[in-house]
Amino acid sequence: MKILITGGCGFIGSNFIRYILKNRTEATIINIDKLTYAGNLANLSDVEREYAPSRYQFMKGDIGDKEIVEDIFSGSDIDWVVNFAAESHVDRSIDKPAEFLQTNIIGTFCLLETSRKFWLDPDSDITKKRLLHISTDEVYGSLNDKGYFTEKTPYNPSSPYSASKAASDHLVYAYYRTYSLPTIITNSSNNYGPYQFPEKLIPLIINNAIKGKRLPVYGDGKNVRDWLYVGDNCSAILAILERGLPGQRYNIGANCEKRNIDIVTIICDYLDKRLGLMDGKPRRGLIEYVPDRLGHDRRYAIDASKINNELQWKPSVTFEKGIIETIEWYLKNMAWVEDIETGRYRQYYMKR
Repeated sequence: MKILITGGCGFIGSNFIRYILKNRTEATIINIDKLTYAGNLANLSDVEREYAPSRYQFMKGDIGDKEIVEDIFSGSDIDWVVNFAAESHVDRSIDKPAEFLQTNIIGTFCLLETSRKFWLDPDSDITKKRLLHISTDEVYGSLNDKGYFTEKTPYNPSSPYSASKAASDHLVYAYYRTYSLPTIITNSSNNYGPYQFPEKLIPLIINNAIKGKRLPVYGDGKNVRDWLYVGDNCSAILAILERGLPGQRYNIGANCEKRNIDIVTIICDYLDKRLGLMDGKPRRGLIEYVPDRLGHDRRYAIDASKINNELQWKPSVTFEKGIIETIEWYLKNMAWVEDIETGRYRQYYMKR
């Protein structure tokens, strides 16, 4: 079993690589990552030590570079492609949308074309192949106070990021319909857990609250997100690769809706108990409401009944357990955070 992971040095990708190497001993992995700002080689330093080079190989490269991707396919009989590679931060997409279109759309197109070239060859056993495209619930747009996103919810993206992911989803499905390429799409709710880049809500609040910095909250703080522990997302992805059907999409969620302001106060209260008050004051006093994000979706909520019923997958980590494990991970890995904040982590790139 040879697996090509794209964007494996990012948050979810690095967690999935670690997960599958531990849970599928027959698997070998090639990880291609462009190492943009959110790709961090330190996320997989333990994997390098334990599994390279026999079961794990890293290659610095852009999935939009056709020559590089074709070289990987020609040199290895790739069974699965799992496409985590993406520019994913909404705020950055508002400031610089071109980068999101290049990676999320053109990069996905290059993977599809290369897979089509090699897998639809008469000598290839197409029944063993899977191209799994990792997407997001943000492609569906915003919900009001009621209802849930299902696999049949029409796409209605609100940001350049979600629009680029929606476009890539459509490409992936079109290659199944047009060429019978065995593609599958996952749309997951908001992930959290170890190795998440510090710009995202949960690690940003954890880091700032530890250091006594202000805790910025968009708008009124009542925007709702559906939260999924990254380890549960990894187990769902593997279940889909093994038991999911080509041409299908699967929503992945844990039925865990939380308002942004509630996430912030949960983190504050835990750190107050864990570390003591900050200068004698509760950390909630650090909360600062800031102008709302442009096009900010109000509520996301995933209906995951399809993957629950068809693939017998269910999440195993409650939010109460997952958020504590996440906070404790960041407390133990503040050097990792500081390397990112100071830019030192970029030094690792120069060696590859």
